[in-house]
Amino acid sequence: MASPFLGEFLGTMVLILLGNGVVAGVLLNRSKANSAGWIVITAGWAFAVMAGVFTSIACGSPDAHLNPACTVGFAMISGSYEKLATHIPAQFFGAFVGATLVWLHYFPHWAQTEETDLKLACFSTGPAIRSPFWNLVSEIIGTWVLVFVAFSIFSKAVSATGPSPALGPYLVASLVWGIGLSLGGPTGYAINPARDLGPRLAHALLPIAGKGSSDWGYAAIPVVGPLLGGALAGLTVVALHLA
Repeated sequence: MASPFLGEFLGTMVLILLGNGVVAGVLLNRSKANSAGWIVITAGWAFAVMAGVFTSIACGSPDAHLNPACTVGFAMISGSYEKLATHIPAQFFGAFVGATLVWLHYFPHWAQTEETDLKLACFSTGPAIRSPFWNLVSEIIGTWVLVFVAFSIFSKAVSATGPSPALGPYLVASLVWGIGLSLGGPTGYAINPARDLGPRLAHALLPIAGKGSSDWGYAAIPVVGPLLGGALAGLTVVALHLA
């Protein structure tokens, strides 16, 4: 039953359920976590990554990418693009299902929250200052850091003298926490096309009480930016002969 598709699907589903779940807990009215703040959101996303990676590995995907930008970046490093056809659809599907579960979990709270922008933020990202070019740059930089440092964590140079591979999910979670704290302010650090587009589609399709626009005018940035950032990270690894 275990397979790379199942692993990427369930891992990404858990990632979004816990990641967007913490956002909903902080933003939606009458949640016990309401107004807990940015530190709670970034920590919650870090734990979501850890849980998603372990789930993905256990269910058949030792890559545990959970992110098309990672899949693209590591494909460029390896020179093999076969996994794009299995991993990326599973990641988008898992993200959609995870967002749907967030909607169900917080079902009574949507009607208690009047602000439509807060409801959308429980599904997808948006810029603090809407400036498409610079928003794109922010997503490229954040994703480059994600993919390049993730490669470094699992690189031969580190594995020869560094910690056990079993610590990898914890280290990647710490990396994502660091990106959120340091680089997340401008755009909410999507750094993952599936993480943004899958839930945004769920927001558009689900009968969420009092929802507003899904902001499709911004939707390309958290998809294109991370894909470019992941590809640039892969090119960096290749250019430096680190693989």
